[in-house]
Order: sequence, then C-alpha cells, then structure tokens
Amino acid sequence: MRQLAVLILLAVVGACGRAPDPDIAPDTILHNGNVITVDASFSSADAVAITAGRFVAVGTNDDIRALAGPATRLIDLNGYTVVPGLADGHLHNGGGGPGVDLSQARSLADVKAAIAARALETDTGELIVTNSDWHEAQLAEHELPLRRDLDMAAPDHPVVVVRGGHEYILNTVALRKWEIDELTPVPEGGRITRYPDGSLNGELVDTAKRYVTLPSPPERSLDERIASQRADYAKLHSAGLTSVRHPGASIEQYRLLQEMQRRGELTMRVNFLLRPTQTADAVAVDAELEAWGVQPDEGDQRLRIGGIKLGVDGGFEGGWMREPYAQPFDQDGTYYGLRTMSDAAFIGIARLLNQRGWRVAAHAVGDAAIDLVLDGFEAAHAEAPLTGKRWSIEHGFIPRDDHFARMREVDLVISAQNHLYLAGPSLVKYWGAERAAWTTPVRRYLDEALPVAAGTDSAVVPYPPLWTIYHFVTRNTMNSGVFGEDQRITREEALRASTMGNAHLTFEENVKGSIEPGKLADLVVLSDDIMTCPPEQIEQMTVLMTMVGGEVVYAHLEFGVEDLKEAVRVESDTESE
Repeated sequence: MRQLAVLILLAVVGACGRAPDPDIAPDTILHNGNVITVDASFSSADAVAITAGRFVAVGTNDDIRALAGPATRLIDLNGYTVVPGLADGHLHNGGGGPGVDLSQARSLADVKAAIAARALETDTGELIVTNSDWHEAQLAEHELPLRRDLDMAAPDHPVVVVRGGHEYILNTVALRKWEIDELTPVPEGGRITRYPDGSLNGELVDTAKRYVTLPSPPERSLDERIASQRADYAKLHSAGLTSVRHPGASIEQYRLLQEMQRRGELTMRVNFLLRPTQTADAVAVDAELEAWGVQPDEGDQRLRIGGIKLGVDGGFEGGWMREPYAQPFDQDGTYYGLRTMSDAAFIGIARLLNQRGWRVAAHAVGDAAIDLVLDGFEAAHAEAPLTGKRWSIEHGFIPRDDHFARMREVDLVISAQNHLYLAGPSLVKYWGAERAAWTTPVRRYLDEALPVAAGTDSAVVPYPPLWTIYHFVTRNTMNSGVFGEDQRITREEALRASTMGNAHLTFEENVKGSIEPGKLADLVVLSDDIMTCPPEQIEQMTVLMTMVGGEVVYAHLEFGVEDLKEAVRVESDTESE
C-alpha cells in the first residue's frame, strides 16, 4: 500500500515540476464522498488527498486513508458530492453595492415602492440611483419601469434606474437635470426611446448614457476597497466559485488585486481582461497599452492578465442583428440594434493586438456583430495565425450556419452565459420567439467542435454557477418556461464547461479544472449528486464547502465539520472590522 502511495505522489512531478516528499503524509484527506473528477474519462472516486495546495492522490477510501499521518486533517464527507472548483468565464462582480436594491422586485409596483421608500428618506431634489441587480424579466409584467412610472414613485427627485451595463432609465426631473428632451440628438451607437405619443420614455441605451453623469462613489481608502473586494469574493465562494475571469475591467482594479495578492488576501483565482477606454482606432489603443505598463499573460495561477476585452454591439436591447428587431418593439422595421465600433476601428485594433502578442475577447451578441468580430479576427489571423491563441467571442447569442466554419478556422473559444435564464421574455419582445429560442445555442456550439466556457455575466445575471448548469441542461428560464429545447446539453457537458472549459479558455487545463494528482486543489462539496438528482434540484442544491488550493474559503453551517466553519467565521469577522 505504501508503494502505491509513493507512485501516486510521484505522479505530481509532471504536473507541478517538483514532487512532494513521499515520506510526508498529506496535509488533508477528504474521504467517504462521491468525488466526480471531471478527468478525461469522467471517473468517480471516494476520496482525495491534498499536499501543499495540490491533489496528490485520488482513489478509494481505503487507499487514500492509508496515506494519512498524525498531522493529516481528515474531513468526512458523509457521502456528499465533490466536484472540481467551479469557474465563471465572464463575471464582472457579484452585484450589490450602493443604490436602491431592486433584486427582490417582482412587479412594477415593487420597483416603484422601493424607489418611493428611498425618496421619503432623501431630501427633495437629491438624486436617487438604483443598482443594477435586476432585470425586467423578473417582474410579473416583463416590462421596464419607464419615465411615467418613475414620476409616480418620486416626482420631486431626479431618478436614474440602472439596467445592466447598457441602459439607464430616467424620470422627468432627471431628464430636465441633464437637459435631455425630444430635440436631443441620438449619438451613434446609442438609442433614446419614446412612448407611442412621441414623448421621451426616459430610456437611454449604450452611448446615449453619456448624456448622464452619475456622481462618483465616495472616496475609499485602499483598505476599504480591499475589504469590499474580499467580501465580494467571499459571496462568490459561497456559490462554489474558485476561479473567475473578469471581462474588461480597469487598470486600477488590476492594481488593487495585485496588492491583495501581495498581502496574501486574494482568495479567488482571477484571470483579468483589460478594456481600453479609447477605442477610436489602433493608435489610441496602442498608446493606452504603453501607458499601462502591463505585459500579455503576466502573472501566476492566482492572478493573471488574460487579454484585452473589446465590444462591437449592445446588450439585450442593442444586439446588432442582420434582420430588424421584432414588432411592435421595432415599430417601423428599421431597428437592427446598436453597433458600438466601426469596421475599420475593430479590424485595425484586432490586428494591432495580435501584433503585440495580446489575446482578444470580443463582446458580440447579434449575428451581425459576430460577422464583424470574425472579419477582424480573420484579418489578424492572415498576418499571424491565431491557431492556439484561444481568442474568444463573449456571449455569441445568435450565431448563424455560416459562422461555425469561420470560428473553427481561427481556433475560437466560445464564452457562453445563461442570460436566457433571466431574460427570456424580453428577448422574445426584442427579437421574436425564433431568435429568442436560439439564444446561446450551446448544443450547436459543441456539435460544431467549438470549445465552450460557461459563465453568467454577473451582475447582469445572478452569479450562482449552478444556475448556469441548470439552464444549460434544461433550457428552462426563471419564470417563462423552456426556450430552445433542442439546445439542451448533458450534465457532463455542462459541468465540463464550468470547470475544464474555463480552464481551457485561460490556458490552465493542465493545472486545474479537474480533480487529478498534480492539479491545484480547488473543489466544491455539494449537498446532492449533480449527476443523478432531479434536474430542478441542480438549481436549488446547497454548496457545503469550497476549497481553493486546499484551503477552506467557505463552509456552510450545515456542513458537519466544526473547525472548518469556525475558521471561515474568524476570517469573515476580520473582513468586517
């Protein structure tokens, strides 16, 4: 038995470059569980051993327990299921923050009540802003709260309702505050919408948001900013996330995470995409890259630069399409969505970034947007092949048959999210039933041999990764039934997309994404067997414990290991001080 243990431990050499001493017992053993490894054969085991932050053995209870020494921490899983640490390939943040919270609103009346309550405690004339943790599809009416609704809630205050990352909705006082009226020009790449009578309904989409200047949040000290980021990651750990890819954040945010890592306070594994603030042309982007002083792929397994984020169209309400939006949303058949970057700018920037050794992640929702992204990627590929570089399309809601071969030619990865889970009714309104049902066709992507990495786009869509797996498996939505049943995928495929799929996207498939000797000891303990439970239980199951590098970063109160819960509570108390 000891010889078997030595052989298992020596297997680590190929993965991490240096074998642990086979005479040293593992730091931690988790046993008596249902371990779904997500290895090449999707095998199962009873137990795992961890040393120095990595898995060193996976196998039966007897074999793994035999490796234990006097100081080994033994965790009895009591039959619970273990999966590799879950990852989100497109997560901005966990949501929350300042502003009126609309996350629990389930009707227009709830929205108005929340804003009216804030108005009662706010001086007349002072600005009221919501946070963005909501979507109109969660409301019974499946409708946006527009100007007249907001006027009823707060007639004496300027109100700005923040809807995702692409839209503001203003009341009458707010429109006056920023001098927006029926004669205000609509900027290129934006939309200012109206009621049927021609008056403004308060909705400003994409570039039209520039007319509104929201106040900067209060200045916070470095320690306060770090505490806030730690709390955000703690929330994500409680949902089973051990790795996230931040899609298009600022250089300042990257520096903050670097400082957290320097202090030993970065509990999440982060792949970080930078987003240029100036995208008029390649010259502007090149200058900003130089000013940042950041190199492609710099970092390590805790924090790494993953590339550059670009965007060519809007979101739900602004995806750039080949065909017009559905009626009556598009009353005259002329609205195709919003393009936020010209052909020349995008293609020029894509070529430049390839020349500079950067990887590109391109936001593209509609089929016309995907056309442009592929044009740009192909232009870059013609100069220096993209094969093996894993450039990505972020979202890719509406691909067409002629896209798939082009995607394979440039060796594309699809970063897919569960927007449809939340926004199904709105997408029917915008695009019609056929396009809504086709949104994010993961089954087709996989059948076309395109690698898929799963995510949420939180805070646009709620962050729980189990909701993503549930939606991809069932194509069910939050409150509107099944959309595109033919695009369901298997549980194995969905779990792979949330683990190994994201590891592939970030060039880390050899160090994480599965439970195998030599890989980073990132894992999640679940209350149910994700492979056999009723489908609806996937969405509802409890995360009992989350480990990153063999360290417990979250333990649920129901998980019967008292020392783990106490350690997490102490850490949480420290954060709040």
